[in-house]
Amino acid sequence: MKTHIGTFLSIGSPAVTELAAECGFDWVLIDLEHGCESEAALPNQLRALRGSQTLAIVRVSAPHPDLISRVLDWGADGIMVPHVDTAAQAQHCVDAAYYPPKGHRGVSRTVRAYGYGMRLPAGEMPKPIILAQIETADAVANADQIAAVEGIDALFIGPADLSYDLKARNSPLPYDDCVNAIAKAAKDHGKGCGILVRHADDKEKLKALGFTWLAMDSDLSLVREGFKRNLEMARSW
Repeated sequence: MKTHIGTFLSIGSPAVTELAAECGFDWVLIDLEHGCESEAALPNQLRALRGSQTLAIVRVSAPHPDLISRVLDWGADGIMVPHVDTAAQAQHCVDAAYYPPKGHRGVSRTVRAYGYGMRLPAGEMPKPIILAQIETADAVANADQIAAVEGIDALFIGPADLSYDLKARNSPLPYDDCVNAIAKAAKDHGKGCGILVRHADDKEKLKALGFTWLAMDSDLSLVREGFKRNLEMARSW
């Protein structure tokens, strides 16, 4: 299974999105859950990727069917959905993203995804990419059933949320054991597995576990650390 190297985009700048594509990322995550971008401004982010080979994955703020369909109609290649804790919630996401008979998404051939009616699909409607975020102890317990849902392409770990949830609930589950369990569930069902990577040294270990969707840091973190580093150097003169 191919390893997809991406990054999280939280700043909300089409220029940064365009730069990420110019640098050659396989995918970018445009963040509507925690990012600075508004839903209405999303099309300009997607336009910045036009002509590139970089996949546009949009993290919706919640699994609302109308939001999921709009994001896909505007031209996103796929969605990431936060806090998918059960197989029923995963199926709800699939239903919202897929056209009938597999789902309930409404059909419009004049949306941006089809060139406003200029690039209609010749055969079957395109298949969206769906990444289900595993971010709680409950989701870890249900990871096998979530991975079994047809239409879910990958389980994507939210390390901050998962770590917080385990501590908040005084869970006896070690974080690393949860990561291993999620990776195994994805592998058992032939699905991808992903995570946000803050330290590049972790990449090889994660690849060995079978992780195929790796998000290498975020634009906001990179700018923050660059500012801090330059300021520290300047003040040391």
